[in-house]
Amino acid sequence: MGYQSIDKLQQTLAQTVFNYAKDSKKAAGRALGTLIEIITFYILKDWGLEGNTRIEKGLIEYRNSAISHNVEYTLHPLKQVVELEVPNQAPLTSTKIINALASSKKNSFDLKRFTKTSSVLYSNFNTIKNACVIARSNNSSLVAVIKEMKGGHIKIIITEQIEKPFAMAECKRVGVEEGNKKGPQTIEKAKQGAYVARSVSSLQKVRNVKGVVYGILPLANGTFRFEEYDKLLNEIITTDDKRVFQDFILTIGVVSNHGNWFTSDNPNKELVVLRDAYDWLLFLTDAGIATFIDELLLNPSKEYSEVKKAFLASYSGNSQLIKKYGKNQFTKAQMNKEADLLLQRYFRENRNKIADWINILTPVKKSLDDLRFQLNQLNKKDWN
Repeated sequence: MGYQSIDKLQQTLAQTVFNYAKDSKKAAGRALGTLIEIITFYILKDWGLEGNTRIEKGLIEYRNSAISHNVEYTLHPLKQVVELEVPNQAPLTSTKIINALASSKKNSFDLKRFTKTSSVLYSNFNTIKNACVIARSNNSSLVAVIKEMKGGHIKIIITEQIEKPFAMAECKRVGVEEGNKKGPQTIEKAKQGAYVARSVSSLQKVRNVKGVVYGILPLANGTFRFEEYDKLLNEIITTDDKRVFQDFILTIGVVSNHGNWFTSDNPNKELVVLRDAYDWLLFLTDAGIATFIDELLLNPSKEYSEVKKAFLASYSGNSQLIKKYGKNQFTKAQMNKEADLLLQRYFRENRNKIADWINILTPVKKSLDDLRFQLNQLNKKDWN
């Protein structure tokens, strides 16, 4: 399935899936943005980080609690992890999970500290809520993740997440859309993302007179560390010294581009703005998005047909599919059960191919394996 640019792909979606919409091209563009978020989530899930993940949580600026920003994903340290088995009966609500947890011998949580939410982990419409928060306390939350659904039971992993994250990920589409000479909206989107990336972590970027990027790190005793950015970042990732890493947040951007004739060696202005702000900027190529859409959403093999059905139930406007499957079957926050299992399988079996979908704009000469290593190192630290 070949496309000259992401705009051609957007036109195809507009004509084949969103032809019912008043502005079919705009609807297709919104869907493309959702697909970037879903690809990002399933990469994190494949890396075993789903239990650490929260979706669209307000992220407070470093030492400035008056301002917070909703970001696609935050990754949080874990205080405790408990595995629980419950009956396979929908809806599986936070109330049912908390009650099962309270009566389980495996329970190690002090449930009196928590206030139960009204979430549904597994719905009557056969959907799974990703990163489902079932209870909250002042400084941590209980998050439920489905590990396995087999026979009459569901295995659930319940994690207690510390509220302050160790990493965040934002997804954006930027660039100049076909037919436009410039893209004022997308450069503003890029600037907004850059502002968030620069303001949430204790490690901050500055340049010297030669343009070399340095890091400045405030310490609890009122002093500062000041060294070349990459060197200081590497120390934060590897050290066990809480004074160094305690307020650090690794910032990750995942971007795609309108008509992206751009590469890691030839970025446009929007990508330069984002590259200079994030610790990691991952560029999802046209070929990568096109492959995902072709193999899973438009022309899947028989084994992946349920993914296509879930996608069409959410986006095609087909009343019969909506009636059968329900709305919102294919989003970052909520996913059809069969589609979820198949997406996990696809990302697990195609890791090398998916890695080729992504150009790393920053840091230079690094791979997705390096990012995964950094996230695992941060996750292992003692954040209590």
